[in-house]
Amino acid sequence: MITVIPSADRHHWANEWLTSRQSFPATGNYDLFGNAHGVLVVHNDDVVDPGEGLDAHHHENMEILTWVLDGAVTHRDSVGNTTTLQAGTLGAMSAGTGITHGEANASTRAERRPLRVVQMWVAPHTDGLPPRQSEHRFDDALDTGQPVVVASGRPEHEGSGAAPIANRFAALHIARPLAGTTIALPAAPFAHLYVARGSATVDVDGEHHALREGDAVRLTDSGDVQVTAVDDGTRPEILYWEMHASFDLVGS
Repeated sequence: MITVIPSADRHHWANEWLTSRQSFPATGNYDLFGNAHGVLVVHNDDVVDPGEGLDAHHHENMEILTWVLDGAVTHRDSVGNTTTLQAGTLGAMSAGTGITHGEANASTRAERRPLRVVQMWVAPHTDGLPPRQSEHRFDDALDTGQPVVVASGRPEHEGSGAAPIANRFAALHIARPLAGTTIALPAAPFAHLYVARGSATVDVDGEHHALREGDAVRLTDSGDVQVTAVDDGTRPEILYWEMHASFDLVGS
């Protein structure tokens, strides 16, 4: 089964300094796990004004990944990490037994550079792990146009350079396919594909869909996913979650 969620139909939330487009409602009154797909419970495309950000707040037992599309984000946490993540960098935080952190646009109001990130939350397969934070840069690997496994808890990706996550059922692939080329993404019981930039077509099990920036696709029990980059002047950027369980089964 394949369900396309056009950009205009994704959940929208905004305040004075943040604009958030969400695959699953993550602000206001929402059911975090009731709206999940596979083990993915949050998938937000956020634009943060210069000099703004989230004050320190607490998380437990969640894998939180932040992919920086534009600008830079400053991360500070209660386990002693202070770092600035540039575009093309993935921040991977395992909240585990508990971590307090804050995130902000590293640009000042005078510099006037917006920050755009995709933040994703994945349910861990085990609660109560030690909290940790790491950062991983993938610009060079993505230049080839082929998919790159940037985060994974699956055994076959151990030692690949992917950021480790505490979910043995899930992997995040990112690709920037070259114009006119087709890439293959793996079949999975659950998958979520997001077009962060540009335009592409997706072919799954005989179905063909044209996608634009901001469109998302949910897949269930699909075959391999073929993505072709459309030459419209913007190189596509595709984020794809491969998931082999749903959140209620990750601890089994």
